[in-house]
Amino acid sequence: MASRLRGLRVPTRKPAPCSSVHSEAVRHHVDYALARRAVLRELRTGVRTRNDVCDAHPELMRAGRYVGEDAEHPCPVCGGSEVRYVSYVYGDTLRRANGTCISSREELARFGDRFDEFARYVVEVCLDCRWNHLHQRELHGRRFAAG
Repeated sequence: MASRLRGLRVPTRKPAPCSSVHSEAVRHHVDYALARRAVLRELRTGVRTRNDVCDAHPELMRAGRYVGEDAEHPCPVCGGSEVRYVSYVYGDTLRRANGTCISSREELARFGDRFDEFARYVVEVCLDCRWNHLHQRELHGRRFAAG
């Protein structure tokens, strides 16, 4: 290995400091679309059964029915139109509010004003066949506020 490295030049100057664009507070998120596609592929190929992926908890179904936001796409499993997004918040500093179902953007903004950091988990659920999958995770709070 050392013989392959002999001809390489190592830079001697330090890299330039990060610009202010990279140091600004940004809301971070993780999209689970690739994991969703993998689960659906496994369902189509028989690796998973419909019972494996259509197992939404009754509380998730209830939240989807009463406070969930309509999704703009049909269910990827049954083709039904009753797909909803349900949001929950989790964080070390939330105390009693940990695991709360969020029903509006205003409620999310109130949490963001009160707490330094917490995560919002958005779950996709079908009210017809009980399909459910984690859609997205976002970091919120004063630490991640824009501006």
